[in-house]
Amino acid sequence: QVQLVESGGGLVQPGGSLRLSCAASGFTSNDYAIGWFRQAPGKEREGVSCISSSSVGINWYAGSVRGRFSVSRDKAKNTVYLQMNSLKPEDTAIYYCARVVSGRACERDWSTLEQYGTWGQGTQVTVSS
Repeated sequence: QVQLVESGGGLVQPGGSLRLSCAASGFTSNDYAIGWFRQAPGKEREGVSCISSSSVGINWYAGSVRGRFSVSRDKAKNTVYLQMNSLKPEDTAIYYCARVVSGRACERDWSTLEQYGTWGQGTQVTVSS
């Protein structure tokens, strides 16, 4: 069964850091592009980052997180990570990881939700003092 499970969310003060994990099962995560998305209350789900297969090596970031967030893979653990630094209150949201339906590369339209066929259940990130 193809599955993604996020973890690592929590409450953090502004300026703090968190690392989210996206554990894959039922498939080899490095064979697919994996996206990170977030959804704040009352807002639409938006793309945060996308990591391509290590053989492609192209990653994308939303402008709002570029320079603060970093995405990576651990192939041995079949897990994708989202390192979030210098967190701001506006980063508060439920964070989801998702696998593209097919393909190893994050394309220019990587944040289009329809490209993704498998989603995790999400993990809450709250940035507040």
